[in-house]
Amino acid sequence: MLRKIWRFFKEYRQLGFVILASIAGLILDLSRRHTAAHWVLGVSALIAAVPLIWGMFEDLRSGKYGIDILAATAIIASVALHEYWAGMVVVLMLTGGEALEDYAEGRAKVELSALIERSPKLAHVIRKGKTIDVPVDAVHAKDVLVIKPGEVVPVDCVITDGSANIDESSITGESLPVEKKPGDELLSGSVNTDGALTVRALRSARESQFEQIVKLVRAATSSQSPFVRLADRYSIPFTIISFAIAGVTWALTGQAIRFLEVIVVATPCPLLLGAPIALVSGISRAARHGIIVKNGTAIERLGEVKTIGFDKTGTLTKGQPVVDEVIRYGQMSQKDIIALAAAVEQHTNHILARAIMEKAAQLKIKPIKTKQFRELAGNGLEATVKGQTVLVGKAALLAERGIAMPAIAKKAAKQTTAYVAVDGKVVGAISFKDELRPESKKTLGRLRRLGIKHLLMVTGDNRATAETIAKQLGLTDVYADALPGDKLRIVESVPDKPVAFVGDGINDAPVLAASDVGIALGARGSSVASETADVVIMQDNLSRVADSVAIAKRTFFIARQSILIGIFISIGLMFIFSTGKFKPVYGAAIQELVDVTVIFNALRAHGPFRRGQPDKLLA
Repeated sequence: MLRKIWRFFKEYRQLGFVILASIAGLILDLSRRHTAAHWVLGVSALIAAVPLIWGMFEDLRSGKYGIDILAATAIIASVALHEYWAGMVVVLMLTGGEALEDYAEGRAKVELSALIERSPKLAHVIRKGKTIDVPVDAVHAKDVLVIKPGEVVPVDCVITDGSANIDESSITGESLPVEKKPGDELLSGSVNTDGALTVRALRSARESQFEQIVKLVRAATSSQSPFVRLADRYSIPFTIISFAIAGVTWALTGQAIRFLEVIVVATPCPLLLGAPIALVSGISRAARHGIIVKNGTAIERLGEVKTIGFDKTGTLTKGQPVVDEVIRYGQMSQKDIIALAAAVEQHTNHILARAIMEKAAQLKIKPIKTKQFRELAGNGLEATVKGQTVLVGKAALLAERGIAMPAIAKKAAKQTTAYVAVDGKVVGAISFKDELRPESKKTLGRLRRLGIKHLLMVTGDNRATAETIAKQLGLTDVYADALPGDKLRIVESVPDKPVAFVGDGINDAPVLAASDVGIALGARGSSVASETADVVIMQDNLSRVADSVAIAKRTFFIARQSILIGIFISIGLMFIFSTGKFKPVYGAAIQELVDVTVIFNALRAHGPFRRGQPDKLLA
C-alpha cells in the first residue's frame, strides 16, 4: 500500500504536493489554527500556480494567447480575497485534471502499447539440422525457421511445409484467421493459431513488416502534436465572455468577491482536456482496426478533409494487370509478338513485364537470349534479339525514335498498351487490363455520404485507360499522364481543402508527404510511402480508407462536442454564481464535476466501431 502511494506521488508530484498541502491546511483548520492554515493554503496555491503563470508568460512572449489566464486569475484572486480554500480547489482541479488526462491517454493507448509489447523476441532456427532458439534480430533472409502453434511469426517469411490458420488481426485489423499453406507468405507479427509450420525467412526482423508497424506506432504514441489547436478556436471568445460576466457582476454590485465567485467556475479545464483525450482515443480506436494514425494533428485534419485524391494502379484497381489483347500490324503472329516482348521484358521487374512473362508462360514460350539491353527513361526497353533491334514501350518512345504509328493502332490506345517495334517498324501492340478492386465503387459512395465533396483520380497512366476506370467508378475529375511532380501540383491546386491523397507506391511518396493528409494503402506496400504518409492502412483493402475517415470525423465531432459541453456548462454556472448565493469554494468544487463530465464524454471516441453502422458521425 505504501509503495503504491509512493509511486503515485512520484508520478504526479505537483498533484501530490497540492494534496499534502490541502491535508495540512485541513488539519490546521480543524485544530482552530486558522491563520497558519491560511498561510499554508495561500502560499501553496501561489507556488502551484507558478508553473501555470510562467507557461502563460512564455506563450505571450512567443505571440500566442494562453488560455490559462482564467485559471491564473482565479488562483491569484482567491488568495488576494482570502478565499484560500477556493484557490486550493482550483489548483487541485488543474493538477488533478492533468493527472486524469494522463490516465485517460494511458487507457486510450492500450492497443498501441500492446502492439509494441507483443514484438517477437525469439525465433526457432534450423541450423546444421538442429533447431535452436536465437534472438529475433539474429534471423537473416533465407534462414529456415519453425513456428509452433500459438507463437508470433518472428519475421516475414514463406511457408515451405505445413498449413495453419493465421491470425493477422494485429497487422491488418481483420478479425477472422486466414488459412495459409505452402507457398503462402506470412507477415511478421501475425499469430500461428493451430498448426506447426516450417518457413523460409524473406527478410531480417529489422526489414520485416511488424518492425515497420512498431516504428509507426512508436511515432504515434510519442507524438507531441498540438492537440489543443482545436480548443484554441474557442479559447478567446470563452475568455472574453468569462471576464465580461465576472466584470459586469463586480461593477453592478461593487463587491470584488462576486468577481471571484464567477471566475472560479470559468477555469479552462474543459478546453484543455476535451480535445487531447478525444484525439488520443480516436488514434487508439483506429489502431484497433489496422489503421495507424501517426499523430493527433493528422486525425484532426482527416476529420475535416473535403477532397480525396486517389492513385489508380494498386489503389482503385488491383494493381495486377494482365494481357488483354495482342494486336498484329503485319504478318508476325501473336505468339511471336509475345515472344519478342518477353525476350526484352525478362530483364526487368516492372509490373507490365510480369504480365507479359505470365502470358509467355501460358503460351509455353521459352525466353530468348538478348544482347545490349537497356531501359529508356521510363518510356520502354530496348534490346538486340537474334540480330534485330527490338523496342517495347509507349507510343512516346516510338515518336521519339521517329517510328511511324500504323493508323489502326488508335484502337489499342484505349487501354494501357506496350508497342513492339523491330528494326524501326511497329509489328504489334500488347494491351493490358487492370481490374477494379471489388470494394472501390462502394468505398467512393461511402466517402460521398461521409461528406467528402470532391473525389478525383490522379494517375501516371494514359488518359484513355484512366477515363475507362473513372467511368466505371463514377468519377468525373481525372488527371492522367501525371508524373510525381505533376501529382504535387494537382493536389496543391485543388480548391476544396483540406485534401487527402491515397496511394501505395514509391512514386506516390512525394504527394503523400505534400498533401494535408497522406494515406498509404496496404501492409505490403512501399515502406517509403508508409514513412511519408500521415495515415497507414495495414490491410490491403480500400474500404479501410472510408473507415479511417469515419473514425476521424466521429473523433473530431466528439472532441468539439466535449469542448462545447464544458463551455456551455461553465457559462451556465457563471450566471448562477453571479447571483452571489454561493461561496467561491463551492464553484471551484462544482467545476471538478464539469471536468469529469468532459473527460468521460471525450473517452467515447475510444468506443467500439462496427463497419456496418451508420456513417453519420458514428455517434
